[in-house]
Amino acid sequence: MSKIAIVTDSNSGITQEQAKELNVSVISMPFMINEETFYEDITLTRDMFYQRLGDNADISTSQPSPETILTLWKELLKEYDEIVHIPMSSGLSGSCQTAHMLSLDFDGKVQVVDNQRISVTQRQAVLDAFQLAQNGKHAVEIKNILENDKFNSSIYIMLDTLYYLKKGGRITPAAAALGTILRLKPVLQIQGEKLDAFAKARTISQAKSIMMTAIRNDMENRFGGVDKEQIYLQVAHSNNAEAAEALVKELEVEFPGFSIYTDHLSLSIACHIGQGSLAIACTKRLV
Repeated sequence: MSKIAIVTDSNSGITQEQAKELNVSVISMPFMINEETFYEDITLTRDMFYQRLGDNADISTSQPSPETILTLWKELLKEYDEIVHIPMSSGLSGSCQTAHMLSLDFDGKVQVVDNQRISVTQRQAVLDAFQLAQNGKHAVEIKNILENDKFNSSIYIMLDTLYYLKKGGRITPAAAALGTILRLKPVLQIQGEKLDAFAKARTISQAKSIMMTAIRNDMENRFGGVDKEQIYLQVAHSNNAEAAEALVKELEVEFPGFSIYTDHLSLSIACHIGQGSLAIACTKRLV
């Protein structure tokens, strides 16, 4: 049986400490803050990030350098026979394409997975890959299984502010101003490769109701039914832990019996949507 290493990036929400516990490798995503480079969960803590975000610092995301990726792969291949590399969705970053190009020089020993996941759904893909490797699957088999499963997840995100979408040029200043005046709570969705608008709510309560209805609809119409044995239910947030705990309690009533995993949204997402967001995700059980 091949000895397979699982690699992902910090967009999965897996910390460096958790990576050691899970026996996977996590590449830290780089951030430029006022022209200085920081690395998520290494030189950039979550508290530092949100403090700088609140101070209106100039923050932008970047890709891991080819050197970082190659150095890790070469080190792992001293101990492992193959590598399964699971980056964030190709629709949200160029890092997946970069990794794929680099992997071409490794004679099939490195398989880069483009299963269009991020945050808690990307984390679940990492856990699935690890279990598939334990079950004796080769790297190329794991890649194919994960990519064939790429549409079996959904994320819905309620924003607390339109400021960062405006700052990033994703909506016009006029639209942001109107939305702020009307106190809109936009709900975005990630299904497949892109982050798209889904709905507009006037209150937090209405936004949560929209997300729960959407998740239930996906379970019933896309994932084979509302079944706690077949679907993972997840909550994520950007520096909004108390509200996330309250949302979990509401979901436990709406979806009785489900075990709900809760985590922070990756800083790459928070960079573009700001603090205070809440997300509900579901992923069809694979393994």
